[in-house]
Amino acid sequence: MPKIDHKKLAKAAKEKKAAFGEDVDIKSFGKKKSSHAYIRDLSNIKEAERENLLTSGIDLTGKERSGTYLQMDHNVVHCSVKQEGLELMSVDQARDKYSWFEDYWWKAVKVDADKYTAQAELEPHFGYFIRAQAGVETIFPLQACLYLGMQGTSQHVHNVIIAEEGASLHIITGCTVAKNVKAGLHLGVSEFYVKKNAKITFTMVHNWAEDVSVRPRTGTIVEENGLFLSNYICMKPVKSLQMYPVSNLVGPGATARYNTILVAPPGSNMDVGSKVVLAAPNTKAEVVARTLTTGGNIIARGQLIGEVKSVKAHLECRGLILKESGMIHAIPELIGKVSGVDLSHEAAVGKIAQEEIEYLMSRGISREEATATIVRGFLNVQIEGLPQVLKKEMDGILDTLEKEAF
Repeated sequence: MPKIDHKKLAKAAKEKKAAFGEDVDIKSFGKKKSSHAYIRDLSNIKEAERENLLTSGIDLTGKERSGTYLQMDHNVVHCSVKQEGLELMSVDQARDKYSWFEDYWWKAVKVDADKYTAQAELEPHFGYFIRAQAGVETIFPLQACLYLGMQGTSQHVHNVIIAEEGASLHIITGCTVAKNVKAGLHLGVSEFYVKKNAKITFTMVHNWAEDVSVRPRTGTIVEENGLFLSNYICMKPVKSLQMYPVSNLVGPGATARYNTILVAPPGSNMDVGSKVVLAAPNTKAEVVARTLTTGGNIIARGQLIGEVKSVKAHLECRGLILKESGMIHAIPELIGKVSGVDLSHEAAVGKIAQEEIEYLMSRGISREEATATIVRGFLNVQIEGLPQVLKKEMDGILDTLEKEAF
């Protein structure tokens, strides 16, 4: 790839903001580098940290995991893989190991997209590299965790994930903070490459804190008959979350599915969306979002772009307002550039119907139990294609987070 002009990039980064959403002053966060020691045995992690990791989908026993990557602030503190044909390491190691790695570096995400992507290049703090070799299927999901352990620090990571031809790769990634951390900044660049007849299932759980700002930047390239399935859950307080992952379906028969569950407590501002570009014949996409506010603000975006004939995609966004102080703004967009595209959307924002609560109360349960039952059903997004172990994991995460949120 062409060499990045870092002086030019640094100059542009000072002025280039994101295309939408509130701005975050990167300079207001500390730059002190952390010095966490490597942890060979994950059972040695402190109990308080174990609880946070568990609610983010990270199982420190590793019994039903094919590998584990754990990064605390600016240090990779654990990296191990158990299944043959799977690779898991830091991106720095991958760049040193493979000459072809540069073919995947800043190809799905532009380095100068905004000041956050630029910062991830100018001041990098590792990130993970995951690769499933051709024809390999993960027996259990790989897990990766990006952890903020220092108050007021910033973490800039760059992840690269590749499923080679015919491979099937399942990943659970959790992002969280230490108990004593209330403020911080996380910048995460992730690039996904789904080769011919391959599949990536990516489940991300965000478990931040009330004064943490988060700026993920994600791009995916899906080749012929490939499948990218993304599940995203954020049900804990976060000061400012802004993410807009983009999938480019470049091969015939490629498919992308996004499932998003958002709960915004008071003080949380979430600007989250998904974009799919259908650039090859017979490509398909589905974008489903369930948003709920208990006092925070949510902007739920979705964009489908049909660039060629014989493509089909659907966008669905439903919002539920539980408290009058909260706000949900749904922005569905459909762009058809040729005849013969089939794009559709439905969006709805409202409150729990009183008759629904009264009906359940007539069956002998309290108002609080009735509300919780309705909320649970609302957030229960049926996700196709998940292996049983991953579905069980997601249900457990939802159960835990719902109890804390309500």
